[in-house]
Amino acid sequence: MRYSYAITSALLLGGAALTLVTGHPAGAQVAQNDNSEIAKVVPRAGAPASFADLTAQLQPAVVNISTRQKITVSNTNPFAGTPFEGLFGNQEGGSGNGQPISREAQSLGSGFFISADGYIVTNHHVITAENGGKVEEIKVTTADGTEYPATIVGDDAQSDLAVLKINARGSFPFVKFGDSKTARVGDWVIAIGDPFGLGTSVTSGIVSAVYRGVGGGAYDRYIQTDASINRGNSGGPLFDMKGNVIGINNAIYSPTGGSVGIGFAIPSETAAPIVNKLIKGEAIVRGYLGVRIQPINDEFAAALGIANNRGEYIQSVEPGGPADKAGLKVGDVVLAVDGKDVSPDQSLSYLVANLQPGTRVPLTILRDGKKATITASVARRPSEDQLAQQSFSSNDQGQTVPKGPTASGILEKSLGITAIPLTPTIAGQLGLDQGTKGLVVTNVDPSSDAAQSGLDRGVVILSANGQPVTTVEQLEGVVRAAQTAGRTAVLLRVQARGGPALTVPVRLR
Repeated sequence: MRYSYAITSALLLGGAALTLVTGHPAGAQVAQNDNSEIAKVVPRAGAPASFADLTAQLQPAVVNISTRQKITVSNTNPFAGTPFEGLFGNQEGGSGNGQPISREAQSLGSGFFISADGYIVTNHHVITAENGGKVEEIKVTTADGTEYPATIVGDDAQSDLAVLKINARGSFPFVKFGDSKTARVGDWVIAIGDPFGLGTSVTSGIVSAVYRGVGGGAYDRYIQTDASINRGNSGGPLFDMKGNVIGINNAIYSPTGGSVGIGFAIPSETAAPIVNKLIKGEAIVRGYLGVRIQPINDEFAAALGIANNRGEYIQSVEPGGPADKAGLKVGDVVLAVDGKDVSPDQSLSYLVANLQPGTRVPLTILRDGKKATITASVARRPSEDQLAQQSFSSNDQGQTVPKGPTASGILEKSLGITAIPLTPTIAGQLGLDQGTKGLVVTNVDPSSDAAQSGLDRGVVILSANGQPVTTVEQLEGVVRAAQTAGRTAVLLRVQARGGPALTVPVRLR
């Protein structure tokens, strides 16, 4: 399907170093964290001649975080069953008989002190083992090479945030969260971290975008920057020109794995409240509706006849969930939550996640071309593991399109496909329930938008524009109706072998 993102997490291959000040006079620490001292080195408005003085003031608060973990890997002999099996039976210290062996894995990332008594903020994925569990050891290294063991105070996978603690004598240099809501596109920023394990590195750039969405989720609102961010910068700070942390670097967009000038940071307005709760030991509670959604892009907007970049399309509904109980259905478009527009800047997931469970909230929706208001009672958002195990209903609602005269070749001409009715035998061959109703695609023009949308031979079309289609004539009727209404696309509910039902927009030719 076309709806994918080439987002590469800022993996942990290098650590950002920190100068840890221990045993210094108390007055030195006060000066380091004194706003009046920082004000003296803040560059003047406009293009700064140098970031050196500001960097010298901030860099001591940035740390390198390294972890150690044991992972289990397969030890299958690739030559098993051949005359060479015995020659390679003791690889990697194992027997080569398929018994798993253990290896030690390490990862590196960045973080920063937010208090003099040793609290450190970083990314959740920095301190997470490859298998999704906890790492066995966390070590913090400072710029002068001093190493300290650290413990996890709290972490939150959904926001990708974690708080660590160093228990050691002395006072640590620290930095403070700023207000990311005041960040503007074009503002100067600097990032400090340890890309690729090279050592402490400082990069500068500007805010490229605010509230950038890159793939959905409760916290899909990032500060985008062209300050170079690479693997190993994860968990490091993004500073404004006042020396405040306005973002936590955590991901990059890259076809190569390296920086191409598109990096993402968790805004401080999102991070600070979560960090405060983690330090206090409070649970992170979020709202939840129980729907899977698709942003409204050009194709969806064309098919629905609505404005682009407003609202999100409901792909599926969790049976018995809050949305289901409120009466939301597949095919509804949620336009607003409690009067706040659903848009790329504030997704449905974001708006709902920031509501307290139990809140009754009005949802403005578009159903069958008409606006309506539905009130839903928000539930508590499950954990990521629980969400992965949930099943969602993809049953379509709508009225059957009356049969009309067959328009010969309309599917080929308008959609670039041919299709036949789905029979129980074909459904079984495709691995679908034999009671599934729809049309099975038999051919797709590779130059058509249908092909670009992921349609291929064997894909089953369940409905079109919300109306079930079990005959070619019904699908042709939907296409003709869309053309008559001046629409340039139709929404097809499709299902492929082994996959969930999805709604995809297909442009008409």
